[in-house]
Amino acid sequence: MPDKGFIGADAVLKVFEEQDVDVIFGYPGAALIPIYDRLYSKARQVGIRCVFRGSADPGSLKQNGREVHRMAQATFTGADGLLKVFEQEGVNVVFGFPGGAVIPIYDKLYHKIQDGSILHVLPRHEQGGAHAADGYARSTGKVGVVMATSGPGAMNLVTGLATAYMDSVPIVAITGQVKTHAIGKDAFQEADTIGVTMPITKHNYLLKNACDLPDVVREAFYIARTGRPGPVLIDVPFDVSAAACTWHDREFSPIPGYDPPGPGDPELVRKAAEMINAAEKPVLYIGGGVVSSGASDLLRELARKTNICVVHTTMGKGAFPETDPLSMGMPGMHGMAYASHALQHAGLIICIGARFDDRVTGDPSKFAPEAKVIHIDVDRAEINKVRRADVGIHGDAKKVLEQLLPQVNPRQPGAWEAHLDEWRRTHPLSYNTDPDDGIAPQYIVETLGEVTGNEAIVTTEVGQNQMWACQYYKCVRPRQFLTSSGLGTMGYGFPAAIGAQLGNPDKVVVDIAGDGSIQMCIQELATAVVHQLPVKIVILNNSCLGMVRQWQDLFYDKRYSGTLLTGNPDFVKLAEAYGAAGFKVDRKEDVRATLEKSLEINDRPTIMDFRIPGEENVYPMIPAGKTFDDMMETAPVGV
Repeated sequence: MPDKGFIGADAVLKVFEEQDVDVIFGYPGAALIPIYDRLYSKARQVGIRCVFRGSADPGSLKQNGREVHRMAQATFTGADGLLKVFEQEGVNVVFGFPGGAVIPIYDKLYHKIQDGSILHVLPRHEQGGAHAADGYARSTGKVGVVMATSGPGAMNLVTGLATAYMDSVPIVAITGQVKTHAIGKDAFQEADTIGVTMPITKHNYLLKNACDLPDVVREAFYIARTGRPGPVLIDVPFDVSAAACTWHDREFSPIPGYDPPGPGDPELVRKAAEMINAAEKPVLYIGGGVVSSGASDLLRELARKTNICVVHTTMGKGAFPETDPLSMGMPGMHGMAYASHALQHAGLIICIGARFDDRVTGDPSKFAPEAKVIHIDVDRAEINKVRRADVGIHGDAKKVLEQLLPQVNPRQPGAWEAHLDEWRRTHPLSYNTDPDDGIAPQYIVETLGEVTGNEAIVTTEVGQNQMWACQYYKCVRPRQFLTSSGLGTMGYGFPAAIGAQLGNPDKVVVDIAGDGSIQMCIQELATAVVHQLPVKIVILNNSCLGMVRQWQDLFYDKRYSGTLLTGNPDFVKLAEAYGAAGFKVDRKEDVRATLEKSLEINDRPTIMDFRIPGEENVYPMIPAGKTFDDMMETAPVGV
């Protein structure tokens, strides 16, 4: 029978004795008390020497020709481990709102804030923090980080996480949780954060052991940024963040069952090249996957080598320069008529990092009936989900394009390209330019492009403002246009602009907003003012929820139910109350001067309240579920 008085700590010291260990470098902590208790007696009995402090690296020391052993590495709390991984991951901006369940983390974060290694940005609402982390991630290509406390704090992140999930944006969210013994007992500020966020995150964790925290955080960053990017949430109970753990430096290990794709199947890439080389009516249809994979340069090379025209989704805007003659713009519900025409009548659609969204296809059974499809996507689930692919290539867009480019032949423009050019000439975007009818919102966006040289980072809210921005602001590089494409989140644009400005302090950042959407997260004006962020907010103010009103106008006999925004604030006074700059513009001749003046303000945000006609609609328009043949290029007669 084993000696009941012999514990694990005795076993450790017994092996030390057998290995002739006579010097130990160690630092005691709560988790090591049983070992140090036994070591107290050993030190007296066999003369083991304990060295607790010293400048030398114990891993490099030798004594009497033998290596000197370290008993343990430094003891950390879970919060220390979290911040240590932040440091290793290069995190220097954290968007967070504190609360009781994250106090241990914020206590450790205090020192990082004080020494300047982390900028902590306090949003005025957790949703604003999530959108700001999203804007930071989209505009920089880095992983955005947001923190919130348990219960309502975590729940307030939900819309931001869902927005990031739909648009494949890499975010790591840290949420507090009640103590482990209280989970499931309806404790104060307890919510099932894991259950609520499981459908809207790429992965999530509930931690029960502080020693697991460093490895989990490393995994979270890896999962968030690899493959198809997306948000990852880590739920950290109060006692886990406060508990002691041992820090171990280690290389990141592969995650069983998670293998982000690399290059595509060589045989499928060869077939795709053959189809491209034989195509008479090809179109490149690109989405956000081109941006997230860093494939924009290769895409440009492919388009110019083959002279194939390019259409983009809202997520793909900027991946190919919209000023390039090969750019056909955005197709779909509110896209350019000529871009929709190109897709609808193509003989070959080369889809890269896009997903045949309903806003592009309309009725999928009648979409591009004569086209063969090559679909390249990092997410295997997207291939054949909406449109059957003749060649479906599962792989990273950049690596697949590296394979494809050498195999495609140079191609000269022909009858197809001449036909598309004619369509572009005869079916252009257009709007009312009569100054007696008020300021056209399209003119405001066009002028913004001119005064910024099409170089600004543009965020948008959701609705008519979003579509006018898509149509009339020409982006020339990736990560320049940030919008909630999949979820369609009102209130996204302004906090996303804050994140983009913090990530790109040398760039002009503009939020194109509606008077409805801007009020969803208007409290973040305080955040922008505190951090002296020169974000420009262009409000296209039509005193209504414009896109819903447009549908009521066209399809519901002008029954404007719940869409007229009576009681709007004076946005100039509101800006000034927060300490921002504010301008009101109701004459066309003042548009350019006001935009130019905003560019001179570099120490605070600027709100520009442009008064536009309430009845202005977005055209072209393909009604939901309809086809290219049902497109309204301009307002129907009588509307």
